[in-house]
Formats: sequence, C-alpha cells, structure tokens
Amino acid sequence: MSTVSDVHPLVRPAVRRPRYDLARLGPNWYAAVMGTAILANGAAALPVRLPGSTVLGEVMWALGLAALLVLAGARLVHLTRHREAARAQLLDDPATAVFYGCPPMALLAVGLGTLLVGSRVIGTGPAVALDLVLWSVGTLYALVVAGGIPYLMITRHPVSVLKANPTWLLPVVAPLVASACGPALVPHLPAGTPRQAMLYGCWALFGVGLLATLVLLPVVFTGLFHSKLPAPALTPSLFLVLGPLGQSVTAIHQLADAARPVLPALAPAMTDLAELYGVAVIGVAMLWLAVALTANLRARRAGMTFAMTWWAFTFPVGTCVTGASALARHTGFGGFSALAVGLYLLLALAWVLAAGGTAAGLARGRLLARQA
Repeated sequence: MSTVSDVHPLVRPAVRRPRYDLARLGPNWYAAVMGTAILANGAAALPVRLPGSTVLGEVMWALGLAALLVLAGARLVHLTRHREAARAQLLDDPATAVFYGCPPMALLAVGLGTLLVGSRVIGTGPAVALDLVLWSVGTLYALVVAGGIPYLMITRHPVSVLKANPTWLLPVVAPLVASACGPALVPHLPAGTPRQAMLYGCWALFGVGLLATLVLLPVVFTGLFHSKLPAPALTPSLFLVLGPLGQSVTAIHQLADAARPVLPALAPAMTDLAELYGVAVIGVAMLWLAVALTANLRARRAGMTFAMTWWAFTFPVGTCVTGASALARHTGFGGFSALAVGLYLLLALAWVLAAGGTAAGLARGRLLARQA
C-alpha cells in the first residue's frame, strides 16, 4: 500500500510535537534560571570590559527574568494541579528535595541582575523595587529551605551518609547567595538603622551558609570516596562544590564594600579579612575546578549524555567569576583580572552547552514529555 509520501515525495509527514507533562516538572529546572542570570551578573562584575559584554549582560538578564516568570507559572500549575507529585518530590524523594535550594537562588540571582544590569533598561527606581522584592522573597525562601530540607533528611528521608553527593549542598548554599546579593541594596535604603540592619542581616546569612557548608562538605566527600557517583549523569554535580567557595568569596567582598559608609570603624578589618579569605578560598576553588573538569571530560569520553545536571556547569563557575572579579577590584592584581575573564569565557561556553542541550531535549520530547 502506498503512502502519501510515496505518491507525493515532496509532501512530508506532519511532525509530531511533544506534549509536556508538568507533573514531572521539578525544582531542578530553576538551575537554568540561575545559570542564565549569573551570566549577566558576571558580565557586570568583570574588572575589564569585554567586547559586547554590556549587551550580552542585558540580553541574559532579560532572558533570565523571562525564564523565571515562565517557570514560576509552570511550577504554580504543578503545585496546584499535581499536588501528589509535588508532595512526593519534597517529602518522599530526597534526590529531588535537595533541589529546592534552586528556586530561592534563582530569585536572588535575577534580583541582583535587575539592579546591576536591568536598571539600564527599566530605570533605577523600578530595578531597586523589583530587586528588593526578589531579594526579600528569595532570602525567606532560602532560610526555610536551609532549615527545612536538612530537617527532612534527619527525620524522614531515607538517606545514607555513605551515599552523599554534591547536590546535598544546594539547600545550604542559598543563604550564602542571599548574603552576596543583599549588600547591593544597602545604598538604596534609608540611612541609619535600615542600612545597618541589612548589613548585619547579610553577615548573619553569610555565617549560616558558610558554617552549614563546612558541616556538609565532609559528609559529601565521605559519600564520594565511599560510593563514588551512582550514575554518570551526576558527574556534573561535582561542580556544585565550587558554589559555596566562589559565593563566599563574593559575599565577603560585597559585605566589606557595603560596610565602608555604614560601619566605618569595622570596614578596614572587613576589607583585610575579605582579601585574605578570598585569596585562600579562590585557590581551593581552582584546584577543585581542575578536578571537576577532569572527571567530566572522562565521563564524556565514556559516553555521558546530556541531562539537566549539566546546568551545574554554569552557576558555580559564575560565582568564581564574581569572586575573582572582587579580588581583582580590591587587590589591583592583574592576575585576578585575567582569572576572572578566563572563568567568564568558560562560563559562557558552559551556558551554551547547557542551554543547547535543554532546548534540544525539549524539542525532541526527551525532557518533560508526556508518557504515551
């Protein structure tokens, strides 16, 4: 029996487009927003201006904001129409629950980008207002997650320390992101108590995120040394270790800068601490970056295919961009400027790989496609 395409060779059969199932939409998708927003924030932080970086930053900020709005709407549908699936993700699936650290970080990253980059597009007043809302909601969300997910891991989730992996860091890194983003709002607050409250609050968030990370990192390495990574798709998660390292360097420098007009007596000590801490930690981060790159190149040669975990290549590297940029600004050392530029180029490449894989996966029905 002949078909239409046999009789009319120029007529192609209709392409069957995938239908998406929002019941399968998890909080890990916010990593795409984080990875896009950090490309804009990193461009604004660079100590030198690369050709086209200003326009690139504005485009990435707009894309990150649009992605956040679309994803928030999709998640609202997920949480209201697929309550059982949402409940299972949080309460019964520890591998998914840790990714609840991503939504607050996405809010915070887009908020900061709105102030640093978006203000050139929408104006300073609207940018400050939007950032204040996103920072406030994101910070509250971050604190709930930083306490809530470990609580569930202790009381409910069937987890083992011997199977820990870097995704366990996601919930506790979120307060560090809040501490790094908050100081940019300090000059826009009323002088006196409001500015002091914001600054002290960000230092407290820095302490929460840093100490929680120091507690969890040995657990993560215990799991990696004992059980390795359970699947090749998790190999990109090794980059997540860079997140608290780069973000803490960024945060401590932002806090030192914000302290100068608000707490002038403490500002010199904060600046000295920021430089000493930053140099030491960025060195550790570069060592781990080499380890993570080597492991992922090895996994790629062994056949590792695209998964949403590839977004782990972006935001953690972006925090190292902002950290190295802060060190370059404070020390005046050209080596840190070169490091920041090199890391930003790596970040841009990582974004292309992750975004391209995501777009292809959605178009081909490999991601979120409704099961037949």
